[in-house]
Amino acid sequence: MLPRALSGAARCLMKRCSSQRVFRTGRRLVLGIETSCDETGAAVLDDTGLILGESLHSQKLTHLEAGGIIPTVAQRLHRENICRVVQEALDRSGIEPSELTAVATTVKPGLALSLGIGLDFSQKFVRLHEKLFIPIHHMEAHALTVRMLHPVDFPFLVLLVSGGHSLLALAKGIDEFLLLGQTLDVAAGDTLDKIARRLSLSSRPECSSLSGGQAIELLAKEGDRFAFHFKSPMGQLYDCNFSFAGLRNQVTLAISKKEKEEGVEKGQLLSCVKDIAAASQHTVASHIAKRTHRAILFCKSKGLLPQHNPTLVVSGGVASNEYIRRTLKIVTDATGLHLLCPPSKFCTDNGVMIAWNGVERLKQGKGIMSHTEEINYEPKAPLGLDITSEVKDAAIKIPPLKLRINSRHCVERTFPTY
Repeated sequence: MLPRALSGAARCLMKRCSSQRVFRTGRRLVLGIETSCDETGAAVLDDTGLILGESLHSQKLTHLEAGGIIPTVAQRLHRENICRVVQEALDRSGIEPSELTAVATTVKPGLALSLGIGLDFSQKFVRLHEKLFIPIHHMEAHALTVRMLHPVDFPFLVLLVSGGHSLLALAKGIDEFLLLGQTLDVAAGDTLDKIARRLSLSSRPECSSLSGGQAIELLAKEGDRFAFHFKSPMGQLYDCNFSFAGLRNQVTLAISKKEKEEGVEKGQLLSCVKDIAAASQHTVASHIAKRTHRAILFCKSKGLLPQHNPTLVVSGGVASNEYIRRTLKIVTDATGLHLLCPPSKFCTDNGVMIAWNGVERLKQGKGIMSHTEEINYEPKAPLGLDITSEVKDAAIKIPPLKLRINSRHCVERTFPTY
């Protein structure tokens, strides 16, 4: 019988898997749990990175209908689905809770109400089954996912771009990062989402089930980015920080102006919506490319990257954008770096990346807690050692670089140098 203090969610995890499998000794198995924002994810991995079972519940459609993520709604949906998601991951893996070595869970950064659900569930689970607990930094997990898929040695440069984060860092180890730049206001993904909302893209049939950023990318393929000129942010600041608030204001003013010219009400579709999408996407991509270019030159000047096969890893939800990936490929080709991006399914939030980060920490014996220890979640948590002031002091000017990217109707266009 379970202790009364355990929730129904923890109780359901005592169900036996319907298909019993013989557990091969010698493997270390990690259950990863992710609830930092609006995805409830779980996965079971072995210590080679083999995914034995995974499950994911996305809240995307719910929040699209609401016009944005509502923390209390996200919390409720996590609470309603976490038991099922974890049980599905375990069932699909054929692994019993007793056979797990550890549970790894996102505890920072993220939405407080969402983080709380995952942490509370995980602590009850590890206490019930007396398993090791590994608290995970969400951005570290994004940065290290690529090592599950490719033999990437430290150090390497990391660009993390998502709905809530935009940052550049040098990964020196599984828990050692140098922060080179970060967003000063809003993130790239949030900017694209808000532009899409202002354009009412969700009312277009082809965009109804897409996130804002995905809708922008889809429509931009048929748009003319030269129809609008949006100034790239922070052109006179020679650091690696990001800023997207000014761009969002530029786009909003352009939309309002076109609405007046076309005589349409706010919320109705403009005839030039694809061109605005293309120009917005290009300006976001160009800004990201410039800051990344400077980060590469800074790391090279300080000898922070290896001479042989230096690598740029790009992850986070916005990293799924093919246009931004192609823009970054131009930068890495020009600077001699190898560009690596995880598949799109691993760029967005998921339980696999959390489990893998747990595997890496388990192997090195770092950040491992017993099932009796207490820990709190942290909605805000910096990544690594902040050396952004050192990057700014270096004041590195980046050379002109032409961006040749397949644009409208798949015709290659040469965009202005930056």
